[in-house]
Amino acid sequence: MRNLDDLLAEGVSGRRVLVRADLNVPLDKQTGEISDDGRIRAVLPTLSALVQAGAKVVVCSHLGRPKGKPDPQFSLRPVAGRLGELLGAPVHFAEDTVGDSARSTVAALADGQVALLENLRFNAGETSKDDAERGAFADQLAALGDTYVDDAFGAVHRKHASVHDVPARLPHAAGRLVLREVEVLSRLTGEPERPYVVVLGGSKVSDKLAVIEALLPTVDRLLIGGGMCFTFLKAQGHEVGTSLLEKDMVETCRNLMERAPGKIMLPVDVVAADAFAPDAAHDTVPADGIPSHRLGLDIGPETVAGFAAVLSQAKTIFWNGPMGVFEMAAFASGTRGVAEAITKADAFSVVGGGDSAAAVRALGLDDSSFGHISTGGGASLEYLEGKTLPGIAALEN
Repeated sequence: MRNLDDLLAEGVSGRRVLVRADLNVPLDKQTGEISDDGRIRAVLPTLSALVQAGAKVVVCSHLGRPKGKPDPQFSLRPVAGRLGELLGAPVHFAEDTVGDSARSTVAALADGQVALLENLRFNAGETSKDDAERGAFADQLAALGDTYVDDAFGAVHRKHASVHDVPARLPHAAGRLVLREVEVLSRLTGEPERPYVVVLGGSKVSDKLAVIEALLPTVDRLLIGGGMCFTFLKAQGHEVGTSLLEKDMVETCRNLMERAPGKIMLPVDVVAADAFAPDAAHDTVPADGIPSHRLGLDIGPETVAGFAAVLSQAKTIFWNGPMGVFEMAAFASGTRGVAEAITKADAFSVVGGGDSAAAVRALGLDDSSFGHISTGGGASLEYLEGKTLPGIAALEN
């Protein structure tokens, strides 16, 4: 897989380099301002290197889930402003993706300048399952560049035009972020230093079943928190009140625990509340004593201590999914406690993107305290599952 350094060695001065970035940042619904610019910062090393080498940099990305047509609430215009601030130079913004504005904006670029195209998903061809429709859009997008660089790890598991089809039309390379992500995740799927401990949270077992199946034979301990833990607790025969429960997954959870006795560690206490609300009455109860009218919204302090003890012995850690409803202060202690335990461990630690990365920033934890924070939650899980990722396969061809 050719990488950015290979491309720079060949020379990019005066060449149009089309960079697929993942600038899918959260926007405040009321103000429209960016609430977390982590994904913008993640692509800066690649963009800065291209700028310094004199390339005409054409950045493209998606934002949100518009339905194949322009939607102002999903415009990348705010991102262009923030990207310019971080780069220290104006970023020229195209009002469309492959239309007149895009073509004229790219044509006007001088060496070392950057343009950002409007949201890729404003075009139905970007996400189309029809190869011809997707290919036609890829043709238009590829016409805006001489070379292609993929630095959008958060999108490499999607068979989209800008990820899968454009690399077949242009000389291509992996950006610094994509290369780093693949190197880190390969370390987890190869021969990780042991003990290897995985922490999984989030709401549903069904969302994580494939990665649990893939990891269970290779990990030393699997710590389960978040909403998904209640389906496992139910499989142990415990009542879970009105907590989130996937009834059709109970037998699956039971089978997983029987297949790997002693390897899966579940909460011993939980924070149970009267309602799913930030000001709901709540207290800590044993995991086998959740009142019938209450729902668990976080793991309890004894569980945090137990998880922390296991993590303190680990040499490799992968964490994906919060331990509770961390967005509500009353139910954030479990996620904070586990995250802090990971930072204190003498281990190579990987945060698997998505809500986990959001929790790190929302709780004010230092990114540098972790070995690596992935920019792709879904992509990192699918990589660990052993799936072929369309964007990576396209770069390898």
